[in-house]
Amino acid sequence: MENAIELRHVTKTFGRVTANRDVSLELKKGEILSLLGENGSGKTTLMNMIAGIYYPDEGEIFVNGRRVEIRSPKDAYNLGIAMIHQHFKLVDVFTALENIALGLDKKEKYDLAAIRKRAGEICEKYRFDLDLNQKVYEMSVSQKQTLEIVKALFRGADILILDEPTAVLTPQETEKLFDVLRNMRKDSKSVVLITHKLHEVLEISNRVAILRKGEYVGTVETKDATESLLTEMMVGQKVELNIHRSQPENPRKRLEIRGLTVYSREGVKVLDDISFDVYSGEILGIAGVSGNGQKELLEAIAGLQGTAENSSITFYGDDAKMQLIGMTPRKIRDAGIHLSFVPEDRLGMGLVGSMGMIDNMMLKSYDSGKSFLADRKGPRELAEKVKEELGVVTPGVNTPVSRLSGGNVQKVLVGREIAADPIVLMTAYAVRGLDIHTSYTIYHLLNEQKEKGVAVIYVGEDLDVLLDLCDRIFVLCGGKGNGMLDGRTATKEQVGLLMTNLKNGGGES
Repeated sequence: MENAIELRHVTKTFGRVTANRDVSLELKKGEILSLLGENGSGKTTLMNMIAGIYYPDEGEIFVNGRRVEIRSPKDAYNLGIAMIHQHFKLVDVFTALENIALGLDKKEKYDLAAIRKRAGEICEKYRFDLDLNQKVYEMSVSQKQTLEIVKALFRGADILILDEPTAVLTPQETEKLFDVLRNMRKDSKSVVLITHKLHEVLEISNRVAILRKGEYVGTVETKDATESLLTEMMVGQKVELNIHRSQPENPRKRLEIRGLTVYSREGVKVLDDISFDVYSGEILGIAGVSGNGQKELLEAIAGLQGTAENSSITFYGDDAKMQLIGMTPRKIRDAGIHLSFVPEDRLGMGLVGSMGMIDNMMLKSYDSGKSFLADRKGPRELAEKVKEELGVVTPGVNTPVSRLSGGNVQKVLVGREIAADPIVLMTAYAVRGLDIHTSYTIYHLLNEQKEKGVAVIYVGEDLDVLLDLCDRIFVLCGGKGNGMLDGRTATKEQVGLLMTNLKNGGGES
């Protein structure tokens, strides 16, 4: 089979950090190639060089057998290469058709009727479910992703690079995407899939290329691969890929949430009359399509969101209960209630990007000392412990965390929050963007907290993990509660349907 892209001895450095070293690999025409590697292994950097965002320091890139220079995304597009990033490049107030038209070359005539005809033909050919008249702000995440792919194909892309495309999709949406990718493969398009979900890799790809610490390890035929083999190649050692889920012991009610209603700053109701209980010694999963109120739910519990008048969040301590509505995070902490929160926005809300690990650890304790000088000994010890136990890849504990990869930033945040000895631990997408090895480390840490009697709330997007990890799963749909399921007996299809089809009234069941 002929090569669509060939990389030969490609190296890329950023200062003293080598992101890719002497990487050589091939993408064949009409195949889906999965690209695997731990966080910081150089997957996205490598693909960014093909997409024209970075330029290699050494090595050569061949497209369709011809050596090329890709110095910008425009160069990549001219070669038929497009990269679909996790954060979409769309104008919210424009329709799908208008967003497609934005990709026209300056020399092309702006004929909206002709653009509609051509875009419609692409949608029909590959069976895209896309309303060209719909505004982007009205679209689901899946529809926005579809629009990005149609945009790329409209501009003539034959090679597509998808960065974590299923991260926030339901199982049903993921299957639709995979059907589209299979149709593209039949049409001799070539696809690179960057993902951490090994079961998806085995389902959709033809071959799997693995990077480890910036270096190419090898490529295997998917038909010959297993999850344990791929993980061992990524990590360099055998990794246990089982989530141990114990039965909750002596569960006690820690949170009682009744009639929780939250409005956005624009006055839009994002949570509508939510009610459920949270118990110690259990992991409660929160499932829902991205943007259905998961973020606001955790923020309301943490004291970071205003709530409607009739809302109630009651904390049950060992000796007394307390109403949390109207309390700020500081007041909650001063009342002796240890809530730990790993927010979705790692650097915007969880950590200060310009600070190193030590100073970010200090954010939890800077005002607890008796001296006017901040105590750095404890935070330093904690930073070193988190770095060691979670394998944070950083030049040093004083290096600004904004310079770390997304996965390593998440390790710092999770490690800090768990170290605070919480009574209630809330995590929003704790393993988003993390490699399989680190993800399982986080799952084990959450289980350890559960077994210590901590009440754990886990907001996640991988339904397989929710079903393996959580004791109960509360499903959100359109900002309403749509059912409470037993994590041991529920199915992925059952959860997916509740995420997308609101029952009458919603609420806990």
